[in-house]
Amino acid sequence: MSFRWGILGCGSIARKFATGLKALDDAQLVAVGSRTQDNADAFGNEFDVPARHSSYQALAEDPLVDAVYVATPHPMHKDNSILCLENGKAVLCEKPFTVNEGEARELIAVAREKNVFLMEAMWTRFLPVIIETRKRIADGEIGEVRMVSADFGFRANVNPEGRLFSPSLAGGALLDIGVYTVSFASMIMGAQPSDIAGGAQIGETGVDEQGAMVFGYGEAGRLALLSCAIRARTPHDATIIGTDGYIRLPKFWSGTEAVLVKGNNEEVIEAPYEGNGYNCEAEEVARCVQEGKTESDIMPLDETLAIMNTLDRIRSDWGLKYPMEQQ
Repeated sequence: MSFRWGILGCGSIARKFATGLKALDDAQLVAVGSRTQDNADAFGNEFDVPARHSSYQALAEDPLVDAVYVATPHPMHKDNSILCLENGKAVLCEKPFTVNEGEARELIAVAREKNVFLMEAMWTRFLPVIIETRKRIADGEIGEVRMVSADFGFRANVNPEGRLFSPSLAGGALLDIGVYTVSFASMIMGAQPSDIAGGAQIGETGVDEQGAMVFGYGEAGRLALLSCAIRARTPHDATIIGTDGYIRLPKFWSGTEAVLVKGNNEEVIEAPYEGNGYNCEAEEVARCVQEGKTESDIMPLDETLAIMNTLDRIRSDWGLKYPMEQQ
């Protein structure tokens, strides 16, 4: 039986997810919800979606939907996800999960109270190359992990009204793409940092246009070196450095290969995937829901909450608050 998806929101990330679903034989996109009928119809026509709802409420109440992908701007994630959870729909919520830890805690509490599946859409975790990299590390192929580095940056044109540069939409580099690097460090280190240092350049619209973070992990002496930007193109690489070698991941957030280096030996690990990669996280949601699970072991809710706390700590150091947090 096919797993039936609804998509809440009709922006670019929703289109990527809808495209990814096409790579799955046992997934169907059966409904889309928007704030206007015109947008819902346009999206429905583009992806051949049978049910086009002119409100998020109608999508959440659609009895033919098994799970909803929440693809709205950051500040709407909490309320949109809660709406779906309260209607018994499993939820895959686009990252960043929420604007801050407080919102994340509230959202997770609803999912646990309702006993309904919820997961942050950190799609990178489910890519074959990441799964293989984690296996190699667990098998001790690079020894004890001592350091992680990761960067993610692109150059966007400043648009004060657009989501990237608008404080009212929780814009800026950290929540949009820096979350990839912070989540990557969390995954590899298996913990959140005890110490955070770094800095950011706050642009004319009041959001972080670029930032750098150094994480320390207590007495273990391990370090993570992370950076993100929306006004500067970076290599998009990650490196995991161990006592016996290192693994480099080109375009770590969406790539298909890793390079394992030990001494003079270099192994290229090829790990392609079908579709555009968003299908990998969709497959995880379907598997978990069909097995009766309410969260994923690969992207657990407690870790998502801890990552949101780390993001809050970084922004606190930068003196960066969004308007909805200053009330």
